[in-house]
Amino acid sequence: MTGLLEAANLVRRFGGLAAVGGVSVALRRGCLHAVIGPNGAGKSTLVNLLSGELPPTSGTIRIGGEDATGWPNWRFARAGIGRSFQRTNVLRDMTAMENVRLAAQIRGTRARHLFRFAGSEAGLRRAAAALERVGLGGHASRDAAILSHGQLRQLEIAMVLATDPTVLLLDEPLAGMGAEEAERIATLLRALATDHAVLLIEHDMDVVFAVADTLTVMVDGLVLDEGTPAHIRGSARVRDAYLGHAA
Repeated sequence: MTGLLEAANLVRRFGGLAAVGGVSVALRRGCLHAVIGPNGAGKSTLVNLLSGELPPTSGTIRIGGEDATGWPNWRFARAGIGRSFQRTNVLRDMTAMENVRLAAQIRGTRARHLFRFAGSEAGLRRAAAALERVGLGGHASRDAAILSHGQLRQLEIAMVLATDPTVLLLDEPLAGMGAEEAERIATLLRALATDHAVLLIEHDMDVVFAVADTLTVMVDGLVLDEGTPAHIRGSARVRDAYLGHAA
């Protein structure tokens, strides 16, 4: 079955360093695919490649079967690839609704019509639906500056959803959260995977093993192992290199 987003033998070099050294992945609707590994494993570089933020040194990327290798990042966004970042990327002096309405303009509009679309009824409906989906419907008029850390993460996911993506690339969406907020976001991620292809970068192993359908383990830019949560938990190679024997 063809994935919504597929990469084959992706390599990204920075000088003599291969931050990603021949990684292949296929993201399919209905599947939450987690990528785990120690700091410096190449996980965020992989997300940057899959979202068009960085061009690969070699390898191919296909979106819906079409070769997207070398596309600029705005074409990835227009093609349905949505991503979040390790650090919250919101405008704190604007309301939650204003942030999401601005994000809603990315899909299906020409650059000169961006703000017209953001203020249109279509833009408003898309933004309101995204806020409801992440559980922030009651906070639409609140300034982002007074939202909690967890709510800012929810807001950022709403901004991604407002671009009408088919694929979600989420880079550490639970970073810095307490247990209650993390549980809420984990529930949201599992729900989003029902109608999107989701790639999740995350260090909270309890959440990863609870929500992921498939895991890829990266170490030093390479894929160490890949499979179901049960397979990864039982992998001696993964325990030795990353999870430890308490996993």
